[in-house]
Amino acid sequence: MTNTDQDKWNARYQAVDKQAHAAQVLIDNLHLLPASGTALDLACGLGGNALLLAKQGLSVEAWDISPVAIAKLKQQATGLSIHANVVNITTASLPKNHFDVIVISYFLEHSLAPALIEALQPNGLLFYQTFNQNQLDHGPTNPVWRLQTNELLRLFSPLVVRYYREESLANEALLVAQKKMP
Repeated sequence: MTNTDQDKWNARYQAVDKQAHAAQVLIDNLHLLPASGTALDLACGLGGNALLLAKQGLSVEAWDISPVAIAKLKQQATGLSIHANVVNITTASLPKNHFDVIVISYFLEHSLAPALIEALQPNGLLFYQTFNQNQLDHGPTNPVWRLQTNELLRLFSPLVVRYYREESLANEALLVAQKKMP
């Protein structure tokens, strides 16, 4: 991402009325979370996923390109095991075999898929929710930032699917997948 991207997201998160919300894929599948472990809320924005994960007993790293979003998350994270940092997310920034849980909502960078799989520990879970190309009434207008039909399944095919839903009316795809034991 560029400084222009950072400026765009800073402006969006500067809005007073923005609230942190957890992704529906995470809310609907909380029962799959481990009782403890490490989690990553990637491109966390205001940290709705990070807050929910920490309240479930996980130690959470929350990464976003926006210092404004990270500052707002830090204000809400008092007393919770959340380590929020400004990170320009690349394949190099993802440690291997590190996270028990990775959550991504409304962020898509196709080239990160292999690194995300490698960043999961064996039996680690990936929760992913983002826009597909069925309708363009909300979300990004650039098709590069939208999923093709069944694309999440293809991108994360080395993982075992635990939950999948693709909705044309909601304009989204939702995936929970697990890394196999070696």
